[in-house]
Amino acid sequence: MLLVLGSINADLVFEVEALPKPGETVLCPGWRLAHGGKGANQAAAAAKLGARVRFFGRVGLDPWGPVLRRGLEEAGVEVGGLASSPRPSGTAVIAVDRAGENQILVASGANLDVSLDQLDDAMLRPGTTLLCQNEIPLPVTLAALERARAAGARTILNLAPAAAVPPGALEPVDLLLVNEHEAAALLGRECEPEATAAALAGPRRTCVLTLGRAGALAVGPEGAWRVPALTVRPVDTTGAGDAFAGALAAFLDLGLSLPDALARASVAAGLTCERLGAREGQPDRAAVEARLAELGPPVPITAARGS
Repeated sequence: MLLVLGSINADLVFEVEALPKPGETVLCPGWRLAHGGKGANQAAAAAKLGARVRFFGRVGLDPWGPVLRRGLEEAGVEVGGLASSPRPSGTAVIAVDRAGENQILVASGANLDVSLDQLDDAMLRPGTTLLCQNEIPLPVTLAALERARAAGARTILNLAPAAAVPPGALEPVDLLLVNEHEAAALLGRECEPEATAAALAGPRRTCVLTLGRAGALAVGPEGAWRVPALTVRPVDTTGAGDAFAGALAAFLDLGLSLPDALARASVAAGLTCERLGAREGQPDRAAVEARLAELGPPVPITAARGS
């Protein structure tokens, strides 16, 4: 079973010709509501791919709360761990240009009240996976990962948005998922992708580094692999990272090997870019398997192993 502790937001999406520059006002015909939040997006992505998923988070007592809860339920996510908060529901404002690039502002709201006592200890055991991100208070996330590791569960941290973490805080993490910007924030420097992933891996920890159009790579105790990105014509890149994270966690929880899960996560991320909306564009497993052959098999990176 996959447990997701994280954020859930109402996304207000504005489609524009070009993203605004500092101080610039950009007009567009209208806006639309989409379901968002990194935690909820990743939970939904995983459920759509066939994993059993339970979500732990908070929404406000405002009109968005029931809408967000229903959206997760419709995606197949169990929401018994979704509680209420006196703060407003988390809300994001997203501008998307005609090339599919985006700018995002997030008001955390109820996500700031997510607490460790929401997590069901009885579910933290060998054979389960805990997936976390960085849109709820970081101390809560780190404490949850430590508790899960102690109980024998697999732990995955998508450290997004980027953040510096205290020394040793990543010790309970079995799989660290970051992009190049997030990796640089952790290391305090930029370096070549393979060296970056190797520096963030450990004797018990795998680092998966996403590289946008260049695909992704993984370095860890099991070895090292690289996969390309799926060739697509992007419409909206907003949810690509969350689709990748949810798919990677789902396929690992379903028992696939790291390279097989990595390849399918790359396909899921690419497919999500072909439709508008972080949640609406997420594929099911049949869609992922249908496009998998376009990637070819994951390529071993011999030099990165054991780095």
